[in-house]
This record gives sequence, structure tokens and C-alpha cells, in this order.
Amino acid sequence: MNSVDNSTESPRAPQLAARLGLFDATMIVMGGIIGSGIFINSYVVARQVHTPALILGAWVIGGVVALFGAFIYAELAARLPKAGGQYAYLREAYHPALAFLYGWALLLVIQTGGMAAVAVTFAKYLRVLVAVPLSDASVAAIVLAGLAIINCLGVRADSAVQSALMILKILAIGALVVIGLTSAAPAASNVFSRPILDRPVSLDLLTAVGAALTPVLFAYGGWQTANFIAAEVREPSRNLPRALVLGVIGVILLYLAVNFVYVRVLGPSGLAASTTPATDVMQRALGAAGADRAARLFRNGAGRPVFSQRGVGGPAASCSGGRDSLASCRGNGHRAGWAIRADSELCRLDGLHILRADGDMLVRFSPARFEQR
Repeated sequence: MNSVDNSTESPRAPQLAARLGLFDATMIVMGGIIGSGIFINSYVVARQVHTPALILGAWVIGGVVALFGAFIYAELAARLPKAGGQYAYLREAYHPALAFLYGWALLLVIQTGGMAAVAVTFAKYLRVLVAVPLSDASVAAIVLAGLAIINCLGVRADSAVQSALMILKILAIGALVVIGLTSAAPAASNVFSRPILDRPVSLDLLTAVGAALTPVLFAYGGWQTANFIAAEVREPSRNLPRALVLGVIGVILLYLAVNFVYVRVLGPSGLAASTTPATDVMQRALGAAGADRAARLFRNGAGRPVFSQRGVGGPAASCSGGRDSLASCRGNGHRAGWAIRADSELCRLDGLHILRADGDMLVRFSPARFEQR
């Protein structure tokens, strides 16, 4: 009888190194959410609703919505702890073809267009702080290339830089809150004793609250990107759900603290009249010189989402490429192979977005624009 030798094992699919802990994943969740918008765009809410209770209530409602979303994604992460995030969920729940189309959209438009837009915005503000003889596009391309190199050095280096930048952002927000509470006089002694509603309960009130929630919900967006790196998290079924919930709760607390300071120092009418509330709070507390330095620091918060999106984009493209040949990312299964190819593809497409489009157009039409306002 002829025997068949089945001893030869089929090659294993590429695997990402699971080296991220709960703290790293939590920082990625928070970094995916917090952009420069919290320093700038709270005035949009105050222009729609005009009492402290409604202004802060809008941020509470937005936080609850984000928390519900985090609960849903926490359950998905526990049931399907794979790299790719939405890509993996669409593939398993519906059909590979739908996930394949989403992967293309993510690679060509959503992720790369968003990273390019945020990088251009970061470059604009960086050139205000540091006089460099380069265009916005050149600075943005260099920043993205540098972040891609850090990604390629390994998940630990990537995570360390992301966590450090996120801690700096938390410290900046904390400084704004502490200085605003201790060094800036309140707009009025009775600012928080005003009526809860600014108009009778009606369709007009619901419309105003809905309009106020629009920038709030955009400000809370981004927590879902952490699921892209599920395969790089140790014990993802346990740590990723916890990171999602802890990260979103942390952002809710930070956002409420900042907006409490805005309302206390500027008042609802002053907040509605200010397009740069963080700068105005710091000006009242520290004077013009301190406000100028603080404004530049806060506005450069636009650069933080660059790294967050850069860090999660690689695993997303890697997953799509490894499963469906989206980016030809199959390789030897470690960071020096297929994952580097995915990062290289993302970097190249980022550069094409930056070089082929006007910077203002990128910011205006990119999904990431709401993180920059």
C-alpha cells in the first residue's frame, strides 16, 4: 500500500508579537480620542445651548454614547481578539468581500487620508513654533516617515512613544484645569446657579441639544481604533475590553474637567464668543505671554492623533494584506517582514495624499478634520 506522508506541516500564518499590556492599550485608546479639539471647539457647544447645565450635559451625553460604544467593542474584542478591528468583525460577521472592500477604503482613504490631514495641520503649527525652511507638505512627510520608522523598530518602541506623548497630553490638560481653577477668577459668582434650561422644553430645545452634540460626538470619536491592535495585546480578551472602558472613562473625566473650567472662567456667553477658549482661560490666569505659549502648546496637540493613527494603521493593513492580499504583506511573520511592508505601504500612501492634494483641502475633506478643530 502506498502511504501518504502527512508529517510536513503547513506554514503558519504571520503573527504579530503580543507585547502590549493594559496600560499601553489604555493609552492607545485615549490617544485615539483626544486631539486638539478639546482646547478649541467647546465654543460650538456653547453657541447652541446657553446654560452651564446644558453645556456640561452635552459632554456627559456624548461620553455616555462613547462608553456604550466602548462596551460593544469590548465585547467584540473579547469574542474575536484578532488584529484588524472592524475589518476582522466585518469578515467574520458578514462576508470576506465586504471586509475586503472596507480594507481598501481604510488603506486608500480613511486611514491614510486622515493621517495626512492631521500631519499637515501639525506641520502648520510646528512651523509657527520652529522656523524651518521647509513647506508644510515636506514637514508632514518627514514626520510621517519618522513615525513609520519608529513603528518598524517594534511594538515596544512604538508603544513607549505613544504612551509618552499621551502622558504629555494628559499633563497639558491637567495644567489647564489646575491653573484655571486656582489662578483665574470666575466669570461671575453665580455662574453655576443659573436655570438648567435656556428655553422651554420643545422641539427647538431638542434641535439645539442635537446640534451641540455634533462636535461633542466627533470629539469622543476614535476609541474604536484600539481594536486594530488586538493581536499585539497580551491576553486581549481580558486586557483590551478593560482598556476600552478605562480609556473612555478617563477621556470623559478629562473633557468634563476642561469644560467645567471653561464655563467657570469664561461663562456661557464668554465661551460662546471665544474660538480659542483654552487660550482665553490661560490669558486670564497668566497674562498675554503665558497665553501665547499655552496656545501654541495646545494647538500642537493636533500632532498627537498622527502617532495614534499611525500606530493602529499598520496592523489594520497587515491584517487585510495577510488575509486577502490587500497590500501583499505576507512574509516571515515578525516585525521585520510583513508588518514593515504594511507600514511602508501606509507611509507611501500618506505621502501621495500630502503631495497630490492641497493641505487645506486635506483638512477640509478628511474624516480626521473634526479632531483638529
